[in-house]
Amino acid sequence: QPRSAMTAIRRLTGPIALTLLCLRRPTETSAFAPPSSPAGSTGIGKLSSRRPTFGRHDSSTRRHAIPPDAAVAILPDAASAAVHSIQSSAATISFLGGLNEGILAMDQSAAEQIAGPFFGASLFPYLGFLFFLNVPQNETPRGVTVGFATCLLFVFLTIPAAIAAKIWYDVSLADSDWLHGSAESLLTVTNLVTVVAFRQALSWKEQEQGGNPNAKIPDSALSYDPMVKLVGGLTFLAFLTALFPALAGATVHTPYLNGFMDVPSSALPWTATHPEPENALTIACWIIHVTSLVEFLVAMGFCWRWADVSNNPRWKGLTWGLIPLHSSGITACTYHLFYNSIPVLVPLQAFLTCVGNTTAMIAAYRIARSNGWSVPWG
Repeated sequence: QPRSAMTAIRRLTGPIALTLLCLRRPTETSAFAPPSSPAGSTGIGKLSSRRPTFGRHDSSTRRHAIPPDAAVAILPDAASAAVHSIQSSAATISFLGGLNEGILAMDQSAAEQIAGPFFGASLFPYLGFLFFLNVPQNETPRGVTVGFATCLLFVFLTIPAAIAAKIWYDVSLADSDWLHGSAESLLTVTNLVTVVAFRQALSWKEQEQGGNPNAKIPDSALSYDPMVKLVGGLTFLAFLTALFPALAGATVHTPYLNGFMDVPSSALPWTATHPEPENALTIACWIIHVTSLVEFLVAMGFCWRWADVSNNPRWKGLTWGLIPLHSSGITACTYHLFYNSIPVLVPLQAFLTCVGNTTAMIAAYRIARSNGWSVPWG
């Protein structure tokens, strides 16, 4: 115990001794002399053979001086700590420099190559999520399952849109506004159907638990059919938003919905000196993106409320599990906000999508297990 106490005292008083040494006049000590001088030729932090002296001031300060033997005893530990701190800082700066040159400066092609495997791998946990969500023991509203499953429709129909953008215009999908907006609208459809089905089921459950004798279970809670029809109608409308421009000979930067709700550049005084690049998203395309984010947040909130009405707190875990997916959407919007000029955000979005699908699958699995589901072949 005494040795531990002495070690703690030495470490605490080390910085104090260093400060006193730095404040002394050059003639008093050469412990930290410049490397060019004889005393400092061994480098910063290496003590000279001359013992530093203390307490050579007037009588008002002599009584507070540190004993010479104690000061010399603690200086090696303090000097070693200072050198270690400098080396750690240099390593951190070097790492950040390499990060900036190697990752943040990657080009679009490299970003897409890195993102591809993550997007591909994310499909499998999402299928697992849908499976566990829809097991009979969960009594998940059928329309909610349809809503989440519609995301697969968005994924598979986005692939031909991306191929068309590459073949027709030699750009990524995000740089062709009319194709981008039409494809992204399918994600808005997915989230909208999920929210509508969840809202109907929640309303019925809350009325039932509130003692309302007229509470009626909605068709979307018992059957897939109502929400499947809604998905079909909305998907057809999204298809038309791409069909008409294609037939009219749309160019790479033809605006989504023909620039509906866009503000003329002449009405914005700053566009004369700071014009937007051609791949900037139109107002309608931004509405599609922001709407998707808001709808997904609402769906996450409904998962939390469903935990209360179903008396199963595991549903709150699904809210947490969906957070990386929402972060993926925010990353995509950030990428568009900077005119698709930060390619590293593309693999980051793909990574968050893969993580989010995995955490959603785990959350759905925990819900199924809590409701009595077990592996049928186990």
